[in-house]
Amino acid sequence: MSKKNIMLLFGGESSEHEVSLSSAKNVCTAIDSEKYKIDLCYIDRSGKWWLVPEVSKKDIDNNGRMLVPILGTGEFMIHPRGELIKPDVIFPVLHGRNGEDGTVQGLTQLLHVPIVGCDVTSSGIAMNKLACKGLLSANGVDIIPYRAHYDYQDTPDYDELAKELGHTLFVKPARAGSSVGVSKVTSKEQLEHALDEAHLHDSIALIEKAIIGKELEVAVLGTPPNHRTSGVGQIVPGDDFYSYDDKYADSSTAQVKLSADIMDDDRLRIKKSAEKVFEVLGGSGLSRIDYILSDDGSLYLMEVNTLPGFTNISMYPKLWQKEGVNYDELIDSLINEALIK
Repeated sequence: MSKKNIMLLFGGESSEHEVSLSSAKNVCTAIDSEKYKIDLCYIDRSGKWWLVPEVSKKDIDNNGRMLVPILGTGEFMIHPRGELIKPDVIFPVLHGRNGEDGTVQGLTQLLHVPIVGCDVTSSGIAMNKLACKGLLSANGVDIIPYRAHYDYQDTPDYDELAKELGHTLFVKPARAGSSVGVSKVTSKEQLEHALDEAHLHDSIALIEKAIIGKELEVAVLGTPPNHRTSGVGQIVPGDDFYSYDDKYADSSTAQVKLSADIMDDDRLRIKKSAEKVFEVLGGSGLSRIDYILSDDGSLYLMEVNTLPGFTNISMYPKLWQKEGVNYDELIDSLINEALIK
């Protein structure tokens, strides 16, 4: 039987470029080379696509082998040589803008090549936390209370926000991940600085109520109605909150628990909610859905990640490993899901 051609996309233009490289190394290692032929496509920080021999954190020598999509044909041309590559499936290991937000998904749709994961619409909505909150709230999912702020608006009055949302707030870009640009705020001065920081990454910022409770994550695999959820994992931040450094720095003291310290009734409630969220978004392939279970027992959706990390510390593959699905089986399942869409 001939091998299927898999094109692995990694890198990208977003602030999560380095996270993508770490994830891609693991995914590349896990793909069964006996079943699949792998083409590696590195997207540099300016958005150019390059055919490369390996996944590396070092500066990648592209050797002039730029990839140019030929829409409607399912093929890429290697510029300037003119050779053609025709992938059976594109596997994006990308995070953030121009990767996780529906843009790459739209390109593959125009190419007529299946892609691992969610489609244009669900990717775009999930990436935009403001749009995602609106859709899910309208469908009965409890979300963290918030206020949106646009970069052309004046800084809101902290005291008024405190009356509405509490004295401790979190400010974050609406369309970014990995806790990039997220700040904890307890004063007027901090609010102004936090909004400036968030707007470095997006024109829209969210100002959210700080909820005291357990940070929980659920992995989803498959496509409705044949999707399933993992067990419920828990993040125990080592920092003041689960910041970018707390996630990825070697010095991080954050803990990842693959079985959350919660009651069985709460575990079932969270799994059912994750299934519903995935269905409402029109998800396919995979997602990681994050919640916070407050100390008073209230459950709030935090966010949906349609292309969760595959780094050595990432929760998504770890949750499935706990369910008995090893890394290479997981990758194989994701590829097969894309092929039968």
